[in-house]
Amino acid sequence: MKLFGKSSPENLEFRQWAEMAKENPEEFEKLRLEAINEVIESAPELHRQRLRCLQWRIDQERRRASNPLSACLRLSQMMWESVSGSGGLLENLSQLQAGMTGEGSAVAKLGPKAEVVPLHSGMIR
Repeated sequence: MKLFGKSSPENLEFRQWAEMAKENPEEFEKLRLEAINEVIESAPELHRQRLRCLQWRIDQERRRASNPLSACLRLSQMMWESVSGSGGLLENLSQLQAGMTGEGSAVAKLGPKAEVVPLHSGMIR
């Protein structure tokens, strides 16, 4: 199995990444950056700048951490904040739900449903 040399990010499995990180950290870092850039460049143009900013923030948290476990905890906290923090996923879902059922929603503006009038057998020919 050839890990180093002409490896490319898309051809590596987790076990190979882990082995490379231990044995050749410089190559690991080079391929890690290539893989990240590939993902960002494959995203639609309108999302790329946001992804670059997010990756910058991730890199800063990793640099500030004293060890890999601390970095993992910092990144986990970032993810939870994006879900449950101010302006996060849960808040946005709640607003969406309230908008769908609240007074000003498009659903509420439709008004009551029409009354269904039953047809009697004598009315049908």
